[in-house]
Amino acid sequence: RTTMKSLRFISAEAFVSNAEFARKSLGAVAHDLFPLLFKASYLLEQGEVIHDLVENWPLFDFNVGKLLGATRDYQEDLSHRTCSVCLESCLTGLRDYVLNQSSPYMKKLKVVDLTGIKDVEVQFCKCKKTMGRWARTQLLSKLCSELLVYLQQAQCNPGTFEISINVLIDLFVTERNYELVMQALLKKCSCPLKICCVAFRSDNLTLQKFFYIIKLTHPSLLRKLEIVHNVHLEMEHLELLFNSIHFPLLMSLTLPARTFNVRRFTATDEQMLTNIGEKMGEMTQLTELSISFSILTGRIQKLLSPLKTPLKMLDVSNCSLNHADMAYLANSFHANHLEALDLSGHDIPELYPSTFFKLLSHCSSVLRSLTLEDCNIQDTHVNMLILSLSPCQKLEDFKFIGNPLSSQALKHLFTFLCELPMLKNVEFPVPRDCYPVGITYPIDDASLCRFDHQKYERVAGELNLILLQANREDVKASTPLFGSYDAAVQETNNELGAYLIKSFKETLEKFTTSFNKMS
Repeated sequence: RTTMKSLRFISAEAFVSNAEFARKSLGAVAHDLFPLLFKASYLLEQGEVIHDLVENWPLFDFNVGKLLGATRDYQEDLSHRTCSVCLESCLTGLRDYVLNQSSPYMKKLKVVDLTGIKDVEVQFCKCKKTMGRWARTQLLSKLCSELLVYLQQAQCNPGTFEISINVLIDLFVTERNYELVMQALLKKCSCPLKICCVAFRSDNLTLQKFFYIIKLTHPSLLRKLEIVHNVHLEMEHLELLFNSIHFPLLMSLTLPARTFNVRRFTATDEQMLTNIGEKMGEMTQLTELSISFSILTGRIQKLLSPLKTPLKMLDVSNCSLNHADMAYLANSFHANHLEALDLSGHDIPELYPSTFFKLLSHCSSVLRSLTLEDCNIQDTHVNMLILSLSPCQKLEDFKFIGNPLSSQALKHLFTFLCELPMLKNVEFPVPRDCYPVGITYPIDDASLCRFDHQKYERVAGELNLILLQANREDVKASTPLFGSYDAAVQETNNELGAYLIKSFKETLEKFTTSFNKMS
């Protein structure tokens, strides 16, 4: 699909395509043409031109998401292109904006917003090298530290020290870049580039380091907090976090696996859960909550009922919910506002079919994303599922891998899915009849790939044909065996793998020591 370009945009492309000429001529360019030239340079991956545009930026703000988004001159949104050449040029250009003492423009820049950059799986940039959220965090922190060192050592124009630019960014901190980010945040007051953390994600970090760095981010301005892999945060730590730090603007909260485990609850733990619920109730902006892989049987109401704002996104996958939990969700004020819901890992047809039906009917007018992975949905349940999904006319994303459905049942379901007008993405399971007879669900990782690949390809082709014949080429159907794409995990998987091996080794050593003592 080709996107139309205006004559202005075509002219801008021609201008920046000769990098040497463009860089020499920037001094004669009208201020209001800088955004146009920036997008054209980004599309053509003209790193040197991007650097010089940013170094001489004549406007009050530099919002990457808006600059790369759909414009009248060029409708295509480029904000999902995390091209390494382009983004590195942006950030080094920003550093040199501060240092450049001969810029022909008066320095007006006050706000740089990097939060509109979207990390996606498929990249269209020619260099094929991406700069993800972790790398952007790393580079910006490094540039801030270098800038401070340079300003302390060199003879700078006194005006340089008066420059103060707020740089809005979604930080991603792990053990590997912790020291660099921590130093940059500590020295924020002295640096002309002020890191302003809008969203914070933490993986592979000790609790001590997490608690220290989260305080440096100015949590009162934080909109999104994700504590994900290998941060051993349990309920008592979460209570401490909420008691010691206030998050008045927090809209989205993701907690790590096993934060809650009601199976070993005492009376003190029940009170702790009540306190956490009340603290979350004070976060009046909170509309997104992910608490997957915790054991919360019978406690969903205690946790969610204090919330004063209805949730728009809820992920309670693999939380061992019972009928009372599902009944609360179906009847709560959240139900009418849920745009994204993940109930994976619950035996929905067996445990609470009617309550699930009620929940979906309540959120059907707004529901955009539904995930029902490993929910034991079988052929006999397909008609019930279709009935439940029928009112969900705004559904864009439906994921149901890991369910024991036959090829025939999938074809029946796909014929219905064609009728959902907004549907864009479907993740479906490998048909049960592609696996050896007697396979048990949920399928363990070792057996996951042991299916008839030729038969699967044939069935997948037939399912895509159903979409094609219904003129639904706009729907992407796939089977990601090991879960959906996660940009953050993809970017740091080497560190994540090393951490898991280290943890396994330590556990093994402890076991061996204990065994030797017993012997």
